[in-house]
Amino acid sequence: MTTDYNKWIDLINDSVKLLEDAGIEGAAVEVQQLICHVFSMSLSDFLLCKRESLNEKAKGLLSEYLSLLEKRASRVPLSQVIGERDFCGFTFKVNEHVLTPRFETEELVERVVKESKDADVLDLCTGSGCIAISIALLGKPKSVTASDISEDALKVARENAARLLDDNSRINIIQGDLFENVNGRFDIIVSNPPYIKSADVLELDTEVKDHEPILALDGGADGLDIYKRIITEAPKYLKEKGRIFFEIGYDEGPEVKKLLEDAGFTDCKVIKDLSGRDRIVCGALAKKINT
Repeated sequence: MTTDYNKWIDLINDSVKLLEDAGIEGAAVEVQQLICHVFSMSLSDFLLCKRESLNEKAKGLLSEYLSLLEKRASRVPLSQVIGERDFCGFTFKVNEHVLTPRFETEELVERVVKESKDADVLDLCTGSGCIAISIALLGKPKSVTASDISEDALKVARENAARLLDDNSRINIIQGDLFENVNGRFDIIVSNPPYIKSADVLELDTEVKDHEPILALDGGADGLDIYKRIITEAPKYLKEKGRIFFEIGYDEGPEVKKLLEDAGFTDCKVIKDLSGRDRIVCGALAKKINT
């Protein structure tokens, strides 16, 4: 692409063509998002600018914009290109060390928020912290603890907590392999763990398999490794009648539900998302297990 642009409409049209040629669906919407991000525009500003010329301030930002556009054309996810993603009404920082928050996961948060009043909540495999922080912001939990094995991911989670929470003491972020370094018992355990079958990881879209952390994607041969580990250990960390909530792969509902039932959990349910696919499995601890 040329770097000599005077009209916004020419820049927009060339940008859309570049992304379309790279095989990116929704290229026009992504160009809009990228322009709004770099040039600090609102949607109405973007719609109006199509009739206008670039001013000197905009031309000064053009090289930065074109660099990010080329990065997106190379199939780096847009969220990583701009460094943020909206989730549950909040803007979270993201990078290559965390999964990009998905719209479908908002339904998991909504379910937990409904039961979070005065609850001690533990979020395992927290990544960017989007689940834990959203629960702290939208619900009325007594406490929220967030854990992840990746220190790089937790740097992002801590930054998001510092940006979005008015009081950092509202969330306790710890590094560890699932329950490692977790103390106490909780009313709710929630997790969106790695759940892609190992053999399927290499079949994922380029933007996912090449740019998002494999550690947060690969759930083992059957995709259930982390569920099994969490369910086995969870009774030690749940209060009596404590509840557990998982996000799942669309075809894993019956298996994860059975894992919970076999471990003594009751009131186990598979819940569909707005598209009609199995998305959440939840259950309750029948009784306190002394350890």
